[in-house]
Amino acid sequence: MNDGPVLVVTNVDDPTSDLVVNELHGRGVPVVRFDSGDFPATLSVAATIDHEGITGTLSTPTRTADLSRARSLYYRRPSGFTFPHLDEQTARFATMQARYGLGGVLASLPGCRYVNHPHHIGDAEFKPSGLAAAVDAGFLIPPTLITSEPDAARAFVKRHGPAIYKPLSTPLYLVDGVSCTVKVDDVTPEDIDERVAGTVHLFQQRIDKVADVRVTVIGRQVYCVRIDSDLLDWRTDYSRLAYTVVQPSAGVTEALYRYLDRFGLVFGAFDIAVGRDGTWWFLECNPSGQWAWLEPETGLPMVAAMADLLERTLT
Repeated sequence: MNDGPVLVVTNVDDPTSDLVVNELHGRGVPVVRFDSGDFPATLSVAATIDHEGITGTLSTPTRTADLSRARSLYYRRPSGFTFPHLDEQTARFATMQARYGLGGVLASLPGCRYVNHPHHIGDAEFKPSGLAAAVDAGFLIPPTLITSEPDAARAFVKRHGPAIYKPLSTPLYLVDGVSCTVKVDDVTPEDIDERVAGTVHLFQQRIDKVADVRVTVIGRQVYCVRIDSDLLDWRTDYSRLAYTVVQPSAGVTEALYRYLDRFGLVFGAFDIAVGRDGTWWFLECNPSGQWAWLEPETGLPMVAAMADLLERTLT
């Protein structure tokens, strides 16, 4: 078995990675943790590519990783490249070189298990692709419209209402210095005006749900946690949530595997809505989603499972 290091790529403030790294350290598994956004200030790379593939090193102030022996790479939530000491044009050039240089090396490590591969994460983050893949995998999905046309949006909401609006991506923005995101919200035909033409939007039929289920798949381990609340979007207030470990509905486990295999993923955090008749409806899958907060709430051994996957004792 490969006894090389586990590479953990994330920002400095990532409690989920802290738990996994501590678990790996307790097992005696070598770990090199870094943030790609630390390049080039405290992170450097020297990689050679020849007939033997990629060899070389990646160095932090306290660790040096042999790239040819990387056991696995846990790609979580690294910050972006920044070059504040350079003028705008030069910084833009340096950023692109870092992205395609360092990023390309990290995406091409020989014999490395990726959790998940950064290219595959990028593919799976497109919500229209995810919904289409979910249908192919065997999930039920709510009727969904992707549009920049106000008339199409109004017609959809009239036909499929009650309906909701949700962002296709969730970039942060600041309000009085506080980070915020665009939330999922109800929408009526009267809410829709010509501003819809300004960009693309996602409208979706609102499921008459009785609960949500967060399904976390780590390798082939499936952990289903029912989340009870009176919220449209349970992420808006964690203090109002109640958790129960449940078993997946019939056929769901196979659909989960088919979905992940479609994108080449070994980890996924799925959001499911449970209808009043018990039907499980696919909403989305986050290939870099949060999961560790569920372990103390439920006792599920998720940190150990992730460490197993990275240590490569788990398929």
